[in-house]
Amino acid sequence: MSPIRLPSLDIDRPGAFPPPETALREPEGLLAWGGGLSPTWLLGAYRQGIFPWYNPGEPILWWSPDPRYGFVPGNVHLGRSRQRVLRRMDWRVRADTAFDAVVRHCADAPRAGSHGTWIDAAMRDAYRTMHELGYGHSIEIYEGDELVGGLYGLAVGRVFCAESMFSLRSQASALALYALGRTLADWGWRWIDAQLYNPHLALLGGQAMPRTDYLRLLRDDCALPGRDGCWSEAFPGRTFRNYTG
Repeated sequence: MSPIRLPSLDIDRPGAFPPPETALREPEGLLAWGGGLSPTWLLGAYRQGIFPWYNPGEPILWWSPDPRYGFVPGNVHLGRSRQRVLRRMDWRVRADTAFDAVVRHCADAPRAGSHGTWIDAAMRDAYRTMHELGYGHSIEIYEGDELVGGLYGLAVGRVFCAESMFSLRSQASALALYALGRTLADWGWRWIDAQLYNPHLALLGGQAMPRTDYLRLLRDDCALPGRDGCWSEAFPGRTFRNYTG
């Protein structure tokens, strides 16, 4: 059997990707390699349902899996035991006050079956630039003045593309996702993209969506006005009890 030739991307044609439907089945969703991580590359990718994911020392690899995994914003689920823990905590939810620190913690977080991190210096620099441009956002959980959990991702139109999360205290990242979901539901957004299935996300209410449906939703929601700039005012330090009444 002849080896599969993976398309390479022209660095001088940012955003020019093969159709997502041409991605491989094994490994699932691998679409192309090469290109760059400038804002033009990243916005072009995410608006087409494509994201970068690679190991340090590898070329940039681009993916568009089928099915897609994520959350309907108002349907992030916290079981009773999680809720009991969170009701006891005086943790505060903020946004965009410590973007670099959230990304750094996500890079340092241990991953089952993995050594090192895929969030290398080039990725950190790229997403910091997206944050400075108003596309990248962090949701942060504070215990007093200490950052104890959070997540970060990109907002493209009215879709939030979550990249990674971390917890220094049990359930802190779950609260970040829950608060994000409640806020996006209030804004009328329809999807938090988590890219790929994992058991932790399934317990929080994640669900699969066929790639064709995701691309249709993405096309429609990227054409709508999003929430530009800093999100700090939308996350003014509420506790879990404030979100649930």
